[in-house]
Amino acid sequence: MPLNISCSLVTPTYNWPEALELLLLSVKNQSVFPNEVIVADDGSRKETKELIEKFQKNFPIPLIHVWHEDNKNQKPAIMNKAVAKAKYEYIIEIDGDIIMHKDFVKDHLQMASKNTFLYGSRVNILKPYLTELFSKKQIEFHFFSKGIKKRGRTLRIPLLANLYKEESSRSKKLRGCNMSFWRSDFIKINGFNEDLVGWGIDDSEMAQRLLNTGVKGKRLKFRGLVYHIYHKEQDKSHIHLNELIENETTAKKITTIEKGINQYL
Repeated sequence: MPLNISCSLVTPTYNWPEALELLLLSVKNQSVFPNEVIVADDGSRKETKELIEKFQKNFPIPLIHVWHEDNKNQKPAIMNKAVAKAKYEYIIEIDGDIIMHKDFVKDHLQMASKNTFLYGSRVNILKPYLTELFSKKQIEFHFFSKGIKKRGRTLRIPLLANLYKEESSRSKKLRGCNMSFWRSDFIKINGFNEDLVGWGIDDSEMAQRLLNTGVKGKRLKFRGLVYHIYHKEQDKSHIHLNELIENETTAKKITTIEKGINQYL
């Protein structure tokens, strides 16, 4: 599909302005800009607000800060609030600890097609490299870069990306840190499920409902490259509760939920 799709880049964040700064620098480095960037802030302190205000002064596109009070992990709610505010037809979702390859947005827009969502992979930036990463404010990487693993995922080969076909079942490789979908499809399934608690499952449960409505998934491989900054694992003590919801969504082919984006539209 041509690049004449309008899109909003949406990213959740929580009290990690150092990572968000690299993400925003990588937005400024894009070969094709999104139409706007929305930071979905799950209750960060003033340092994050100050960073965003600093970037807003000379950002090439609108940079919008959507914030709510900190009440433990409420990522589904803040993401719903952010997508509700989004002005454009296509949503590209990345995590707040992601650095994008310069052609990341271009790749998602060129690979987008109706009735489909895209999901990509990530290269991992390792813990011992973080001091150097942040001191250099590094936003460009390649196959031989220091401090990374999964180097094969640094390869951008657009011709090979076309080999991947649409799928009607959920892939275990799906990661919410690198996803895109049509805003209208997201609204049709009522967005993220706010009955999910704590960290995890929100993206895959949402994707399952997209699949249940007949929207296909497509893996973005050899394009849409991102680099994920190491952080310690989130608390997973609640994840079994979320898995029960996801399993029910799959088994019963549930397409919509009660507590979602409808609250903010």
